[in-house]
Amino acid sequence: MIHATLRFLAGLNKNNNKSWFDAHRDQYESAKEDLSLLVSNMIKSIALFDAPIGNLVAKECVFRINRDVRFSKDKSPYKNNLAAYFNKGGKKSNGAGYYLHIEPGKSFAAGGIWMPEPAVLSAIRQEIDYHFADWKKIITAPIFKKLFNQGINTNNALKRPPKGYDESNPAIDFIKMKSFVVTSPITDQELQDKNFIREITKIFRAVKPLIDFINQAIE
Repeated sequence: MIHATLRFLAGLNKNNNKSWFDAHRDQYESAKEDLSLLVSNMIKSIALFDAPIGNLVAKECVFRINRDVRFSKDKSPYKNNLAAYFNKGGKKSNGAGYYLHIEPGKSFAAGGIWMPEPAVLSAIRQEIDYHFADWKKIITAPIFKKLFNQGINTNNALKRPPKGYDESNPAIDFIKMKSFVVTSPITDQELQDKNFIREITKIFRAVKPLIDFINQAIE
């Protein structure tokens, strides 16, 4: 099932235009059904350790394949991936959650929060500052370091401390961040393995303390 989904996405990557997509719409619909089934099963699996996720249904987690090209130089109409976000408030929530990205050769699992709005970002920074010992305990846990060996994504981090913070602050490297996300790569073979849901659940379970810390700051 997922093999056919990867094949469709590979074709879309080479032919990202409406005419090709329309000609292969049956393959897209099949891929969308496969993803919906996978996400439904993942909701059940994540809910075993994060109960509120169990209240979601697949359509509340799955992203549209259509791109918003209004402000982009790239006018390709479709994304070259299928993705889902698991957050108790749904994919449009501003809280931290679990993310699955499916793209041939580029799939990954992730957790955290990407580019939150200023008020939310400020709250997260304050929480890290006030509870840095708890933060360090989370990101230095052996299973966390094993699964997310690249650490927290430092893309777009500030060069200088944000207003109200000093360079000498022990937590300053994290306070400078504008996103708080960790990722774990997934091979095409792993994605098609019969034990995939069990394995990705291990990844999401390991990132839950980070998600809980961030959501506590927000809430």
